Amino acid sequence: MTRFAFYGRVSTEDQQDPQASKAWQLSRARSLIEPAGGEIVAEFFDIGLSRSLPWKRRPEASRLLDTIKSAGRDFDAVVMGEPQRAFYGSQFGITFPVFVHYGVSLWVPEIGGAIDPGSDAHDLVMALYGGMSKGERNRIKVRVRSAMKAQTELEGRYLGGRPPYGYRLADAGSHPNPGKAAEGKRLHQLDPDPVTAPVVERIFSEYVGGRGMTSIARGLTQDGIPCPSAYDRARNPHRHTEVWETTAVRAILRNPRYTGRQVWNRARTDEVLIDVDDVALGHESRHRWNHPDEWVWSRTASHSPIVSTDLYERAQQTVKARGTVGEAGKARRRSRHPYLFRGLLRCGLCGRVMDGSVNHGRIYYRCKASRDYVRQHEIAHPPVLYLRQDSITDPVDQFLAEELGHNRLSETLRGIAEASHRAALTEHQKHDEAPRLRQTIAECDAKIERYRATLDAGGDPALVAGWISETTTIKKTAQARLGLTEVPPQRMSEEQIAALVDAFGGLLGLLRQADQHDRAEIYARIGLQMIYRPGTGTVLAEVRSDKIDPGNKNTATVEDDHRVPAWCPRGDLNPHVR
Repeated sequence: MTRFAFYGRVSTEDQQDPQASKAWQLSRARSLIEPAGGEIVAEFFDIGLSRSLPWKRRPEASRLLDTIKSAGRDFDAVVMGEPQRAFYGSQFGITFPVFVHYGVSLWVPEIGGAIDPGSDAHDLVMALYGGMSKGERNRIKVRVRSAMKAQTELEGRYLGGRPPYGYRLADAGSHPNPGKAAEGKRLHQLDPDPVTAPVVERIFSEYVGGRGMTSIARGLTQDGIPCPSAYDRARNPHRHTEVWETTAVRAILRNPRYTGRQVWNRARTDEVLIDVDDVALGHESRHRWNHPDEWVWSRTASHSPIVSTDLYERAQQTVKARGTVGEAGKARRRSRHPYLFRGLLRCGLCGRVMDGSVNHGRIYYRCKASRDYVRQHEIAHPPVLYLRQDSITDPVDQFLAEELGHNRLSETLRGIAEASHRAALTEHQKHDEAPRLRQTIAECDAKIERYRATLDAGGDPALVAGWISETTTIKKTAQARLGLTEVPPQRMSEEQIAALVDAFGGLLGLLRQADQHDRAEIYARIGLQMIYRPGTGTVLAEVRSDKIDPGNKNTATVEDDHRVPAWCPRGDLNPHVR
């Protein structure tokens, strides 16, 4: 009797009861192996996981692989009830060689038994089911998104999720889906909350009236108005904030649903490769904001507005004018003072970026913390911390001269060049038409040969000549496009790296003679990052190469014995620092 391990999977996208799904997958697996004298002695079943996840990132699938590699396993083969639930895209080609290596056979109903590692037909069938699995998931995504777009635009339907602060959920009648209506499910709509809706109105009015977001947040806290998470703990179990934050005020000001119209597709989830050099690791989800032009608005009002459309639009124009969060990102601040380290220096107590300021003609960087912030985050932070710019400028330049000197810079640039080349090559391959064009040319050559064979066999000369002419035209078009395709990006040569090293050496030598604004730009572009530690009177500095290339992991960090010393000014400016 052959001993089998069973593997199956069910996810939320399947919309099935996990127990019922496991039962029918097990039943199908047993129907395959029992006539051959097989018996299932171990079960591995993943619940609530997408089929797009690689096996190593599924708990039960990963446990199955570990068991296969174990000398003490108690089964000789693995059986699946449905391969589409187990393998997605090219996962079979990545996973099956492990089975073969450890001598474990894989049985699937679609093959009618065990998969033959040497059979091209079996490999083709499994690849086909992997492609079908990927296609099915994509079709589900398209259907769901299309339905949500239509429900928002045409019906203004509330699509779920936590209602925005200022609203509460109200019953909107029975569910239009008969099946869901039979289960007692009902539609909901947004209804202004009599307690919090006036707070939203106040935020919009004060902001358009000229008050800043931080000032508004401070005023709400001082007036004893609970912040969103404090007002409704049950709806915000993941937050424990007691005071109003600027981010909460900003989120309210940017939410268009306060105008009474339903808005969908403000954000999206992208799947990006975890490691471009190891595709088998699969993808991870990244949540990103969409441009307002991509938002989907309901054609008519779907719920009672809290603010007028005019007030909302005025708030958005104010946001852009103040440069807080414009459509193109955070606006760059301009100043007549040469702040060399603006945006590059953080407070070691709270982690926030220290602001530049001028006092008695000298440039300082300061970190201010309100009593509310200190109490909320439970940190020992004085009201204001100061650090004088000229006290750290020379030590920072000395650190850069050591960190970006000829010996270390060459190695750093090689790592950056290699990572940059890999990223550029990957991007090039995404849009490279050359492989497809070469395939088209080869197919055209094969067709022309077949047409000539047909002509030699007595085919109609006029008809065959037309085929050849048409195919030749396609071939020439592909050849012309192939000649216009971009050349793949080239890796930086050693000569170029050497030239950059020399340029950096000269650049660092001219830092003190450079214009102060240009100098600040240099610090930012080379990836200088610093943390001020007032307790020890030091600044921890590092040059992050990922500022140049986000894909590069070679970060040169200044350890404790290479810290840049920084002395904080004493006296009236900073009496609280010890």
